[in-house]
Amino acid sequence: MTEAGGRCTSDGHRIARPMTRLIALLVLVSCSGAIAAPQSSSGGKVLRYASQRADKAYLREGPSYAHRVLWQYRNRGYPFAVIAQFDIWRRVRAADGTTGWMSHAMLSEQRTVLVTGKGRAKLFENSEGGKVVALADPGAIAGLRACTLTACRVRGADTDGWIPKNRIWGVEANEVFDKLR
Repeated sequence: MTEAGGRCTSDGHRIARPMTRLIALLVLVSCSGAIAAPQSSSGGKVLRYASQRADKAYLREGPSYAHRVLWQYRNRGYPFAVIAQFDIWRRVRAADGTTGWMSHAMLSEQRTVLVTGKGRAKLFENSEGGKVVALADPGAIAGLRACTLTACRVRGADTDGWIPKNRIWGVEANEVFDKLR
């Protein structure tokens, strides 16, 4: 027994058409994907880098003030990788791999880097090396001014120099730019 638009079973119940099921599935996936995709647990591709705007910033488990605070950051200028965004919220990853959500008001577009590795890092007078102009402790935060393929120019409170990329977090390995131009 058949009806227009579908088939019926012997007891009279209609069986949905395969096309209707497909459309319903696509609508469901497209609607849920807009909300669920940014919250994936994977590391995610870096969209851009940002830094902490205020003295205190709260990392939350979800994109709203109702979500639990996972961590409180207390270092103005601390760099974060923005890996997703939803409304006024940014999903960020810290240098140690911790991920969560921050309000955009807690973040600045000003680029900074975090000195990493063991022992003090040397800052040189130019990107190819040269004279050592300063030493930076691991955990130090510096403003980012320019990058070549191998080094970045950073500025601290009273220091300006070039540091090897392998000693900082907050830039991509192939990122090259000059803010002075």
